Amino acid sequence: MAQTKAKETNINIKDPQYYINRELSWLEFNYRVLNEALDSRTPLLERLKFAAIFSSNLDEFFMVRVAGLKQQVEAGVTKLTADGRTPLEQLIAISDRLRPLVKEQDHLFEYTLRNLLINQGIYLINYVDLDQEQRTYLHQYFDDNIFPVLTPLAVDPSHPFPYISNLSLNLGVVVRDPDTNEEHFARVKVPGVLPRFVALPSELRHQEDDQTAIWTGVPLEQVIAHNLEALFPGMIVQECHPFRVTRNADLSVEEDEADDLLLAIEQELRKRHIGKSAVRLEIHTSTPEPIRNQLIEDLNVEEIDVYDIEGLLGLKDLFYFMSLPCPDLKDEPWSAVIPPALQSVKKIVDDNDEGKVQRQGEDIFSIIRQGDILVHHPYHTFSSSVQQFITQAAYDPDVLTIKMTLYRTSGDSPIVSALIAAAANGKQVAALVELKARFDEENNIIWARRLEQSGVHVVYGLVGLKTHTKIILIVRREGKQIRRYVHIGTGNYNPKTAKLYTDLGLFSCREELGEDLTDLFNFLTGYSRQKSYRKLLVAPVNMRDRMVSMINREAEHCRNGGSGRIVAKMNSLVDPQIIETLYQASQAGVKIDLIIRGICCLRPGIEGVSDNINVISIVGRFLEHSRIFYFHNGGEEQVYIGSADWMTRNLSRRVEAVTPVEDVNIAQELQEILGVMLSDNRQAWELQTDGSYIQRQPQNKNHEQSSQKTFREMALQSAKDAI
Repeated sequence: MAQTKAKETNINIKDPQYYINRELSWLEFNYRVLNEALDSRTPLLERLKFAAIFSSNLDEFFMVRVAGLKQQVEAGVTKLTADGRTPLEQLIAISDRLRPLVKEQDHLFEYTLRNLLINQGIYLINYVDLDQEQRTYLHQYFDDNIFPVLTPLAVDPSHPFPYISNLSLNLGVVVRDPDTNEEHFARVKVPGVLPRFVALPSELRHQEDDQTAIWTGVPLEQVIAHNLEALFPGMIVQECHPFRVTRNADLSVEEDEADDLLLAIEQELRKRHIGKSAVRLEIHTSTPEPIRNQLIEDLNVEEIDVYDIEGLLGLKDLFYFMSLPCPDLKDEPWSAVIPPALQSVKKIVDDNDEGKVQRQGEDIFSIIRQGDILVHHPYHTFSSSVQQFITQAAYDPDVLTIKMTLYRTSGDSPIVSALIAAAANGKQVAALVELKARFDEENNIIWARRLEQSGVHVVYGLVGLKTHTKIILIVRREGKQIRRYVHIGTGNYNPKTAKLYTDLGLFSCREELGEDLTDLFNFLTGYSRQKSYRKLLVAPVNMRDRMVSMINREAEHCRNGGSGRIVAKMNSLVDPQIIETLYQASQAGVKIDLIIRGICCLRPGIEGVSDNINVISIVGRFLEHSRIFYFHNGGEEQVYIGSADWMTRNLSRRVEAVTPVEDVNIAQELQEILGVMLSDNRQAWELQTDGSYIQRQPQNKNHEQSSQKTFREMALQSAKDAI
């Protein structure tokens, strides 16, 4: 695209027409997720996985975003968003856009994926299609395994409408008393503690001509529905219809009034399990009007909150099928490689629980002293890089202190185990655990208590700010001096998500970075009004101003007759000030490429406003999670990586850290990563001016360029070259 200069002063770049609604942009992202399920190029079981992710994403969207909008409407809020919508207008727009997407997913599963599964010997069948032998088995299975767990709840003047828990699948049952001929309504909850799909034993899997079926099963709710007589003896079961409820599940904690933040969040979590007001009712299309109306009234929802589903409800349970032993129906297995720079690192492993044992190799700290190291997950292993960094520090007699942030980690985290071991070995260990990491609060509380009991100094962050930064600081005595080693990353210290998310991490012992992290941890754990940092961009201290300044600097280069170039990769772009600054840079002639996985409120390609801005989104096998910021700076190029998106919450309401990459080779490597992604024509989508996305299409299979596939190939080749 040619660089153009518009009359900057004649255009009001704050005009709502130049902004895309945040919620609608998120729905477009989730549609790109659904498209992976729609795409026949995606392996079959992976298509089910993406359909499940689409549903799981929607659950969280309703629990948080829609719930928040409904609260604003109830409170009479009429404040306009950057795109000029009130909360009520947003709810209506969400409903209008989402209904066809839900219907498309529904039809995809019912009429395409189920048939494709059958072709592969996987039969998810309806109870009514079972033969007598299969029904007999399931009847006995119901008596033995399901019936004891069920609790029918009557609804009548003496039994008020029961509380329907969040995300629960339920059956609305109508029974008739044969003595009085009266009809009664009851609710039966489909137990979440039981598998959603009931598999038949191998000898009963056969279907028609297929004697080699891999799996045959029935949805749990159908097994219950066809055995309801056992729950209502003496009654005649007239009808039964499934429904599902979603509730407001966002936490509300007044931190400045909470003497003990841990206790306050635990109390709020109990409320979440109970749930707040209902924000969505999913119901089967066959449900008659009287039952539908009763559910709407008793759940206190409106028609706009009701979503009619033709097939199965709660398709997030399709994750179940990823456990089937069908490698040909899944992505080709990927085993991450050890980063070339760390291949000689000595391993510390746990042999038969008899303590940590060092294997032969080089010390990781000596390798970092030779130069900065970049790791790129999941192409590089987490266990051989970040995990080894922490583990070696825990057992190294020269390490004095370990400090790190924990935003999200896994239930069996080796990172947490290493911190506990470090404390046991007499080191000063401090962990900042973010209790407000949405939907991970409970897990974080468990690990926070375990760390505290082991002698680790646990801090819960700052009042009013989430600590989202991903940083580690290790202080080591080396001869007569103290040296600081750092890891600054884009992703959570979670070995499980490190296999699924693309993230970057920088290992360094540069003195100024060590000093900056020391100051940042003092800011997080003590009392500090640190206003300046040597190298780091820190939110909410200096990051916003520095980002705006660097964008403006590119514009100045153009105004002075030079050229300007910005390439930025992140999860979301929402902040109005950043968007305005990008518009001004585009007007000045700066060429801007944005790689934004999720929400983008900027409209590209508007004449005189954003002519020079292109936006792509990449949705594929791995969740794109890394953040990279490149500025040409008149030839004095600058590259940054870190934890922050260009969202108001990241820049103003979270503690974030973004680091410059000063090693020339690593900076070049990051530019190469950006270049590969900009060339993607397999999983890349181009944002249009109207807010829609169009997926790039290769001319043919030979011209297909998948960035994630390229990165796997590059990792394998670099590992071979390093041998």
